[in-house]
Amino acid sequence: MEASEKKIRQEDCNEDTLGAGILTLTNKRIAFDKTRGRIMDFAKKFGETVLNVPLGNVTQVWKEGRLMKKVCIKVKTDEGEKSYKFGVFSTGSWLETMQETLEKFKN
Repeated sequence: MEASEKKIRQEDCNEDTLGAGILTLTNKRIAFDKTRGRIMDFAKKFGETVLNVPLGNVTQVWKEGRLMKKVCIKVKTDEGEKSYKFGVFSTGSWLETMQETLEKFKN
């Protein structure tokens, strides 16, 4: 993280296509780091960062699902727009935090 970057929220979760990892929201970006875990000693290690999106590239945030609720983001990439769906514990709270963070970033 950069010196002026502040972590706002972080949670261990699962993304539909990327798998298990840690979702991190800062005042400058959204990142998703893959994790590797061992059941024997409940150890979990950070792997590679597979998603690192500046907040300026986030075009939409929403939540979806009835039983398996997910918080979703749509981002601009070099190949076009791409959506990611994260299975976090409290989708409503995550959505609200993401929307507030994006508003502060844009202003």
